[in-house]
Amino acid sequence: MNKSVLVISAHTADFVWRAGGTIAVASEAGLSVRVVCLSYGERGESASLWRENGMTVDRVKQVRRKEAEAAAEILGAEIAFLDAGDYPLLETPALLDALVREFRKFRPSVVLTHSLEDPYNMDHPKAGQLAIQARVLAQAAGYPMEGNIIGTPPVYLFEPHQPEMCKFHPDVFVDITSAFERKRKAMQCMEAQEHLWKYYTELAYRRGVQSVRNSGRNTIEYAEAFETVYPSVVDALW
Repeated sequence: MNKSVLVISAHTADFVWRAGGTIAVASEAGLSVRVVCLSYGERGESASLWRENGMTVDRVKQVRRKEAEAAAEILGAEIAFLDAGDYPLLETPALLDALVREFRKFRPSVVLTHSLEDPYNMDHPKAGQLAIQARVLAQAAGYPMEGNIIGTPPVYLFEPHQPEMCKFHPDVFVDITSAFERKRKAMQCMEAQEHLWKYYTELAYRRGVQSVRNSGRNTIEYAEAFETVYPSVVDALW
């Protein structure tokens, strides 16, 4: 079976900061990667754009979409936009149906999404909750949505901006050293949030140091951290 990665991102830049390296590594390995942005982050995550005279919501959306499309192309992913609005991102039957449709159509073998707690940004845990709900509903034979039911793709939560405040406990590190320059270029597409470029570069380096310590693989320079939602099932512990 062809392996594929589905990334559920609350806003258009989230997938770049938190999983851009992992997306690039997956695409390098020949996996299909699809990013679904629930919103453009037009209200809560585009402050620099709103400082421009005459800015409108539609114009902000256009800019953020262009940024995200450029970043996804660099990372090797296809991208879709559901335009569900942000601040707040609200759960609706239509939005949940759209996500179930994504699951049944794309049939991912791995899912990446947001952590389930974040006292600074309510949209992020909402996106994570919606992703997990849609995964469960896409498995239900009686759910009224076209397509065959899916299997049991593991769900990995990517690292929030302030992990110590979000009860984030990373238990998986992904070596993104080979793909870090692509992540750097993708981050630089996000001009509306230029202040985050340095932060996520330094975070990738710190996670790389921790990855070396936990694996003994001295070739790792950059990494991304994730937390698993469901247990792994293995044939043995060695």
